[in-house]
Formats: sequence, C-alpha cells, structure tokens
Amino acid sequence: MTQNIYDNEEFFEGYSRLGRSVEGLDGAAEWPALRALLPDLRGLNVLDLGCGFGWFCRWARQNGAAHVLGIDVSERMLARSRATTKDGAITYTRADMEQLELSPASFGLVYSSLALHYIEDLNRLMSQVHRSLVPGGSLVFSVEHPIYTAPTDPNWSLNAAGRRSWPIDGYLDEGPRSTDWLARGVIKQHRTVATYINTLLRLGFAISHVEEWGPTDAQIAARPTLADERQRPPFLLVAARR
Repeated sequence: MTQNIYDNEEFFEGYSRLGRSVEGLDGAAEWPALRALLPDLRGLNVLDLGCGFGWFCRWARQNGAAHVLGIDVSERMLARSRATTKDGAITYTRADMEQLELSPASFGLVYSSLALHYIEDLNRLMSQVHRSLVPGGSLVFSVEHPIYTAPTDPNWSLNAAGRRSWPIDGYLDEGPRSTDWLARGVIKQHRTVATYINTLLRLGFAISHVEEWGPTDAQIAARPTLADERQRPPFLLVAARR
C-alpha cells in the first residue's frame, strides 16, 4: 500500500502551509509549463491521480471538462477537497494507486501532479492508465526530478560560485528512499529519467514532451529565491498519448 504520509498530522499541517497549498495552482511555479501540455479539456472525462486539495479538479471543470474524478489515498486531503468543491460533476474517491483498477476507455485525460514518485509499482499503475484512456487520450504528469529523489544525505554546502551544492548518491540504484521533509521518514520511490520514459514506451504510449523543469528569468525576477532551482531541475514533466 502507498505510504499515507499526508494523513500524518505533522506532515499535513506543514503541507497545508506551503504556497501551493494556500494559493492553489498559481502557487506552483511549474504550473504554467504543466498547463501548456494539457489538451483542450472541453467535453473530456478527466482523472486526477493524487488530487490532493482538488485544485486541478476544479480548474479542469472550469475549463470545460465534462466530469472529473479525483483520487487520493489521504482522507485529510479528500475532506479538504470536498469542503471546497460545490460541483456535482467532480467526484472525489479514496483509493490506493498501488491497487487501482480502472475501466477501459474511460478518460480523455489522466493527470497527476507530484504523486507518482510515491508509487512503488509504476509499471502496473501506468498499465491501468493506458487501458483507461480513450484512443488518442492524453497522460500529463509531473514528478520530483530523479536528481531530487536520488540524494540520501540532506546536507548541502556552498560551491565555489557561492551556490548550493547538493550531494547525489546512487542515482542508478532505484528503489525507496527515506527523507525528512515536513515529517521524518517520508518514503519516495527513486527511479531514473530513463525508467519513467521507457516504462511509458513499453506500454505503448506515444511521448510528446519531456521537460526537466526550471524557473524562467521572469519567475526568478518575481521570486529571487527560485534562482537556486536553476542549479538542478526540481521537477520532471511528461506528456504522452495513447
């Protein structure tokens, strides 16, 4: 079963204070790049894997989706989603993505933001996603970049240029990594960029875009703290079609 760290009270309280939790999609610096990968949502049935507070589910409906299904393993996240959603065409369901069963040809878009790096059996989940998409349907997702999930040492130092130097350990050794982020012992599944891409290709997806995301100059000018994210990409963005 997926580690349900979001129902940990300490983690949930910390997560609720993050900019992306307070401001929604506009609080996520990578959102403009991710949004650019989305198809026209008008009339589509949409699945959001790891829907969190439901920000994308509501946005999808506002942009013409016929129905949106948001799935999450966290009761706390789903309770917040339901409390802030007044739309009968949005359904929130508690489910473990490790055991998810999806009906064939059910969705025009499957979307996921920063959730798949918690999944141990990515091949099984992506196989379910592939069968659930209508012909020509889209998969768009973001994950923590494997450069982020690889380190085992949380310490950092300044390099000769005066910028953060992060230790990367065992990049090619895939598997669970424990990190202390908002709470102790958060488990993320480290896999290489090649594994993400080759998993999709083996299942028959046609990949249309891969992006190792970093902030634009305009974003850095508006939020100077984002400059550090130019040193290594924090997110991997992928778009594919069935």
